[in-house]
Amino acid sequence: MMKNRFIFTFLVFFSLQAFSQTTEQISGEAKLEQSVLDYVNLYRKTKNLAPLKMMPLITAEALKHSKNMADGRVDFGHDGFDGRADRLMSLIDLSNAIAENVAYGKFLAQEVVNRWIKSPGHRKNIEGKFTLTGVGIVRRADGYLFFTQIFINK
Repeated sequence: MMKNRFIFTFLVFFSLQAFSQTTEQISGEAKLEQSVLDYVNLYRKTKNLAPLKMMPLITAEALKHSKNMADGRVDFGHDGFDGRADRLMSLIDLSNAIAENVAYGKFLAQEVVNRWIKSPGHRKNIEGKFTLTGVGIVRRADGYLFFTQIFINK
C-alpha cells in the first residue's frame, strides 16, 4: 500500500512540474506581449496618440499567425492577412481599419518595437488611427521568436 502512494505522489509531482514549466513559458510570452504593447504605447504617447487597448480576440488571431510562421505552415510575412482581417472585422462591431506588423528573431520587446519604428511601413501602423490591438508571440525550439501585432480601429 505504501508503495502505491509513493508512485502516485511521484506522478503528481512530475505532472505538476511539467504544468509549471508550461505555465512559465506561457506567462513568459504573455509578459513579452504586454511589453511590446507597453513600448508601442510609450512611442504613441510621444506622438500625442491615444494608447492602444489589448483585446484578447485580436491577440488570439495574432498568436495563431505567429504559431503558423514558427511551425513553418506559412512563410514569414503577411500570408493570410486578408483572412485574419475578414474574421476580425466581422467580429468586432464598428471596426473600420486594420493593419499588421510581424517580426522574428531573438529580440527583446523594446528591440522589436524599435525596429518597427525605424521601418516606415511598420511605423505607419504604430502611428495609425487605431484603438485596439493584439500581440501574439511564439518561441520556436531554437529560441527564435515570431511576433505578430494586429491593429484595429473601432
